[in-house]
Amino acid sequence: MHKPWAVLMLTGIAFTSLGQDVLAQTQQKVPEAIYPIHSVLEDKKREIVYPSVAGNFVVYSQRKNNEFSVVRVSKGDLNADGRSIAAAQPHEAIRYGVAVQDGSIGYISNRMGPISAWMRQAEGDGHIAIGNISTFTGALMPANLKASGNGEVWVFDSSLEKTRRARVLDDFKDGFKQPELMGQTWRMYHSEAWRYKQGYKSTESGTKNKFQSPSLFLFDRKSSQLMMIPNAFNGAISPDGKRVVFVRETSGNYDLWMQNVDGSDLTQLTSNRFGDFEPVFSPDGNRIAFISNRDTKGNVRETSIYVISLKNGQIDRVTNALRATDGGPAWKDNRSILFHSNRDLKKPQARAGEKWNLWEVEYQ
Repeated sequence: MHKPWAVLMLTGIAFTSLGQDVLAQTQQKVPEAIYPIHSVLEDKKREIVYPSVAGNFVVYSQRKNNEFSVVRVSKGDLNADGRSIAAAQPHEAIRYGVAVQDGSIGYISNRMGPISAWMRQAEGDGHIAIGNISTFTGALMPANLKASGNGEVWVFDSSLEKTRRARVLDDFKDGFKQPELMGQTWRMYHSEAWRYKQGYKSTESGTKNKFQSPSLFLFDRKSSQLMMIPNAFNGAISPDGKRVVFVRETSGNYDLWMQNVDGSDLTQLTSNRFGDFEPVFSPDGNRIAFISNRDTKGNVRETSIYVISLKNGQIDRVTNALRATDGGPAWKDNRSILFHSNRDLKKPQARAGEKWNLWEVEYQ
């Protein structure tokens, strides 16, 4: 069921743009949560972002003491000590953690010089390369890594633009980077939102993006085939490894698209004037969770979790906190979704801060 999420009360007095923003913030009513929601992993000493779920495992990315690493824990106890992949040499960063059903851990590292993708095997200490020789020569610098549940099909995006590539390389290892950017990696491809600043243009149809569109790459470990999909990023593979969903930009607007891994049946899933990002399939493959700022008129900093049904196209809003940035959805099971957010722990529906923690919403 759905409940009113916010009411904006305005007076008839003329205000400056800044005054209107202040008025809106002070007179918005705190919305009641649409579905039950609670914090599941919080730590004042860490930034915790982008959970990934497969089998009995959850993998998340973190920054602690200005170092990036990924951690694998049991899905049943996210607060337990887990297996981590951390820096093995100075200036190394480990990011974009991915869970695999057998306990293997996917990640992206700059250990080999350029940025490259790897999978650490569940047993022993073997690390398997994801991609071909182009990922080790620097021709491709993967970001936003995802995989099918069994770890056979992998997907990542990469910018082929020189100015973007140089900046991505610097940002990847920057342990002092603004926390806001850690939880919104989709912004790396938007010229109006790729760096931290006080104000941003809306992600809205007509907003000019000066950056060249990135490309999405799918890697099949069995065949070693590497496939490229132009003008696509934020890809995710269906649980059976047969479909891929991704984000595509058209005239400043971002929508969700889906196709079969073999290239057939390209379909546009969403169409609205604002932005939809970070899609991920449900375990049964029938729904896709994603984030959007469609209900905040394209506000970069105010995003919520949504779910689209692949059976009938219905879209449900799942989270609705004021001024919060919800992101990185990952289905814990077919009824609940993990995500990261900068919500205030004491007043999660009303306030937001700068610290990223993991949350869970019970979507029924």
